Amino acid sequence: MKEIPDLAISPAKVAAILAKARQFDVKDVVTDPDSGSNASDDAMLSVLEDHADDPVRTELTAIIRSLNEDEQVDLVALTWLGRGDGSLDDWPDLRAEASRAHNRRTAEYLLGIPLLGDYLEESLSTFGHSQEEFEQPV
Repeated sequence: MKEIPDLAISPAKVAAILAKARQFDVKDVVTDPDSGSNASDDAMLSVLEDHADDPVRTELTAIIRSLNEDEQVDLVALTWLGRGDGSLDDWPDLRAEASRAHNRRTAEYLLGIPLLGDYLEESLSTFGHSQEEFEQPV
């Protein structure tokens, strides 16, 4: 295997996005869009649904949008790498393709990918990191 390439985005940022993506990935379809009840009245089930005003979606979108262009390009390429679209040897090509495809809808694109957290975890491990090394002790 070749030398591990440098990333424009820090592995710690990827791990933070991965953690938020995992929270977002568990969301289910909205079953009662016009519910007027209090969340505590419906056993807090609505917090597990993917509402448009979901705070996890909002926070994850804000985090991704706050990244500079190179970081966003790396994040997309890492997602593709973790999804199996190439290997570490293909990194320059994956990154070049992500750069060509870059636009202002990166956050929306990434949030539309099922298993985003799993893909980012896989790519982090390919780069020799794990999410656990960036977790803060409670």
